[in-house]
Amino acid sequence: MIVNRQNLKMLFTAFKSAFDKAFEGAVIDHDRLVLEVKSTTGVEEYAWLGSTTQFREWVGDRVIQALKQHGYSIKNKSFENTVGVARDNIEDDQYGVYTPLMAQLGQDAKEHPAQLVYALLAGGFTGKCYDGQPFFDTDHPVLNAAGQETSVSNFAGGSGTAWYLIDDTRHIKPLIYQNRKPYNFVMMDQEKDENVFMRKEYLYGVDARLNVGYGLWQLAYASKQELTPANFNAAYAAMQGLKGDNGRPLGIRPKLLVVPPSLRAKALDIVKAERAANGATNINRDVVDVLSTPWLQ
Repeated sequence: MIVNRQNLKMLFTAFKSAFDKAFEGAVIDHDRLVLEVKSTTGVEEYAWLGSTTQFREWVGDRVIQALKQHGYSIKNKSFENTVGVARDNIEDDQYGVYTPLMAQLGQDAKEHPAQLVYALLAGGFTGKCYDGQPFFDTDHPVLNAAGQETSVSNFAGGSGTAWYLIDDTRHIKPLIYQNRKPYNFVMMDQEKDENVFMRKEYLYGVDARLNVGYGLWQLAYASKQELTPANFNAAYAAMQGLKGDNGRPLGIRPKLLVVPPSLRAKALDIVKAERAANGATNINRDVVDVLSTPWLQ
């Protein structure tokens, strides 16, 4: 290929097309866990997290619910993924071998949020949420029916491999995916660019600005106990029994069992098998979906 602006522009268009096609076709598995927020600044404040609302019979004037204010914020981070293509390879018409690499950049970009989301989920035993406690904790402060602060748990304890129950039926989700700048495919292929002038190399890459953070801990429940029908039932019941401030039931509906690949078989046995190990009807069949993801280990 003759290296000129017109041909380089055509090459970029072909590479970007491969990137876009792979990006659109890549399968993601984290979307049920996250509330996507379009960010407009460097740091987003989520002062409303932890606030609950409820209907009451309208007698007299409206009662304005005083929402709690929390100092929880998520700061956007910049991410990039860049590859180089030697000018000699373009001159020798070897650029076609790089098309799969550009497609891989597209798949990587689509899957990148999942890596962040599941790392955040797995780190929830130490990572702090809006109330200042670890996201998965036995001491979340909540007001009871008498207006006194009490401790509420969304962690069953244990020391084994973690598994998680998720309520994804609400508009708000247990985790937040904050999107400031979508993944963008760019290039450096001008003769005056240092990489071209000094190293005869054209650069193609992707960059984005985003971050993830903790949403409502009430919508996620974790256990490091062995994944058994009994422990699953206990976690399911504990999650459904969660109450908000002033003893108000939250109406939690666990719908997703999230596990690493090592627990996939156990998870499917518990909630997908027609019969239990003793031959009895499996009362947990299809009570939740199973999400086994390679991003959890």
